[in-house]
Amino acid sequence: METTTLQNDLLVYCVTASSFPEGVKQAHETLHSLAPFDEKRKYFGLSRPAADGRILYQAAAAELHQAEFSKHHLETEVISKGEYLYIDVHDYMKDIPAIGNAFQQLIHDSRIDPNGFCIEWYMGMNVCRCMVRMAS
Repeated sequence: METTTLQNDLLVYCVTASSFPEGVKQAHETLHSLAPFDEKRKYFGLSRPAADGRILYQAAAAELHQAEFSKHHLETEVISKGEYLYIDVHDYMKDIPAIGNAFQQLIHDSRIDPNGFCIEWYMGMNVCRCMVRMAS
């Protein structure tokens, strides 16, 4: 487990999954259909517990050009600047459960922000950075 700092807030546009984990793939496919893949774009998965115990999941991406997502009327979230704990999962497509295992380690750390969410930052085709914001 390592730490990193996000220097600025990051606005992302989101497609909410119909369920977790079943609807996750469809949410990402829908998001990718709205904006062409670009290696310069930042892609994420955001998850948090709902009041009823379910997991709420959103596939998310940052804009490359101002207002490119505005015509789609997507929900937005802000990934807040600050300190984050993270674990990088390499070759995640070969071991999807490794992402869940990383978050199980992260969410049990006493330093995390209890009001934050779990962030999957897809850093290229081979690395998923699993991140949780630390308490201020």
